[in-house]
Amino acid sequence: MQLPEKRIGNYSLPPGIEIFERGWLSANNILLFSEEDVSLVDSGYCAHQQMTVDLVTNALKQHGLKNLNKVVNTHLHSDHCGANAVLSKAFDCEIWIPEAEAIAVRDWNEDLLSFQQLGQECPRFTHHALLVPSEEILLGSYCWQILAAPGHDNHSIMLYQEQHQILISADALWEEGFGVIFPELWGEGGFEGVAQTLELIENLPVALVIPGHGKPFTDVRKSIETAKSRLDYLSSDADRNARHGAKVLLKYKLLEWRSQKVAKVNQWIADTPVLESIRKQLNMSSEDFQVWLVEALVKSNAATVQKDHLVNLG
Repeated sequence: MQLPEKRIGNYSLPPGIEIFERGWLSANNILLFSEEDVSLVDSGYCAHQQMTVDLVTNALKQHGLKNLNKVVNTHLHSDHCGANAVLSKAFDCEIWIPEAEAIAVRDWNEDLLSFQQLGQECPRFTHHALLVPSEEILLGSYCWQILAAPGHDNHSIMLYQEQHQILISADALWEEGFGVIFPELWGEGGFEGVAQTLELIENLPVALVIPGHGKPFTDVRKSIETAKSRLDYLSSDADRNARHGAKVLLKYKLLEWRSQKVAKVNQWIADTPVLESIRKQLNMSSEDFQVWLVEALVKSNAATVQKDHLVNLG
């Protein structure tokens, strides 16, 4: 059956690509398929893992495909790889991860993986192959270049399809910014990496960007200028970047909780290592930091307090 052409702005999406636009708790998934290969880029958060399985199952059926061959992770934040384990079990597919994460995943080293550090969850999975920057990989019908994309995560990669000028940017570039610069929050440095990645994107002929969150977009120049401005704003004040990261982390957890007792919220803040690092950087007491962080979310209209519960908004 010939499916209708899919258009994103003035861009005609080539055949064999389906985008599952998710949200902020689960990253977007991209299904790339042909008779030779069926691959999924990123798998979403574990709280939404059954939805990811259902999306893939329905798409396979719709397109008359037999199975999913592999899952490719742009980076190993929990919202991008949380359904790896269940997809591997459901489809007996391979899991491909960035080369720099090989030892961390092999040993399931919580000190090297980000999940515990960020107060998030990810069921343990096994990887089968590695994504090496400057190499190429077949995804569906097309050959994609693997590009290093440090900044948001210093081990992250992007995927670029030269013929159709498509960039799968993960959290390195969104339509209006990029993901939290996490390496800065634990002392590894990330501002320079973001700048390098934006410069790399700027020098590529890109007609369509499929980001890790939000809708695909075609006005790449505008998005790069927005991202550069955002980088300048955050990098000019390390404490500003830290406060931003703290608010994003709590908002993300609240998306999962939807509603949670303030006492339990405060306990999660105290137990999350990267938030403890931010608290020390900001030179605040534990109690003051917890009060500030909850109030910061409320002031930005991202949450509200109802009786003794913090409730998600938006």
